[in-house]
This record gives sequence, structure tokens and C-alpha cells, in this order.
Amino acid sequence: MMKIYICPKCGWLRMVSRRKIVDCFQCQNPQMTLTNLTLARYSDMSQEERDSYSEAWRYIHNRKGSN
Repeated sequence: MMKIYICPKCGWLRMVSRRKIVDCFQCQNPQMTLTNLTLARYSDMSQEERDSYSEAWRYIHNRKGSN
């Protein structure tokens, strides 16, 4: 089953099938975070929508950590 991970540092999205520890190839962050995106939804998204999702995800999760 394909899963979509996001890097909490740079926001890069990556599809992975069997790994639980996922490295970011963009910023070398050693642990990416599992998203709630399905493969079907991710595949249907344009690059603009993916960028928007990434920005929103990082905004929400960075806010949680600052409280």
C-alpha cells in the first residue's frame, strides 16, 4: 500500500510503499511524517494543489508546536 509522507522542515511530499522511517531527499531530514492523503487523492492533485497542501500542513503543525 502506498503512503504519502511530508517533511515537517521543508514540506516536500513523497510516496512510499513499505518504509516506516522515511528520509527527505530535499533537506536531508531523517524522519518525514505520514499524512492523511490517500494515493488516489494525491494522484489527482495538481502540483499547485500539492504545494498548497504542504504549506497549509506546515502552518497548522508549526502552530501546534508553538502553543
